Amino acid sequence: NGYSLIRKIVADQNLTFASPAPFDPARTLADILLAPTKLYVKPVLAALRAGLGIRGLAHITGGGLLENIPRVLPDGTSVRLNAAAWPLPPVFGWLAQKGGLSATELARTLNCGIGMTIICEQGRVSDLQRHFEACGETVFRIGDVVSSTLPPAVLIPDAAAVWALPG
Repeated sequence: NGYSLIRKIVADQNLTFASPAPFDPARTLADILLAPTKLYVKPVLAALRAGLGIRGLAHITGGGLLENIPRVLPDGTSVRLNAAAWPLPPVFGWLAQKGGLSATELARTLNCGIGMTIICEQGRVSDLQRHFEACGETVFRIGDVVSSTLPPAVLIPDAAAVWALPG
């Protein structure tokens, strides 16, 4: 899983979790890599109660973007993400570079800076975005649900180029 991979990369770089982060020397690797998982329960429940058009939720944990999002997709659909729609946090670029990870491997293993995805009715995107921003959340519109004849999947066609990583 992601933490096993991270521990291996840290060890291979002859670092410890107490080491300054190479991509942010003002903080330790532990401060960045072991930060508590952000929870979205309160704003999500409020959005559901308000009827803001939520049709699917995926908390992006082990399995990254590529394995978590398809779990909430109906047959006949996939999701096309735009990697340029959100900033890839520096920790992920460092992990990819030092671990020799392709963009696909990174998106399959880690959340790439996206903690929760919400699929909603197309006409409710702005309402939902305003709601989450009013709750203090940072919101990125990262993609679209598309028709597909294949099993549900996540496509990020521009990830390698945008994140400057091997495909």
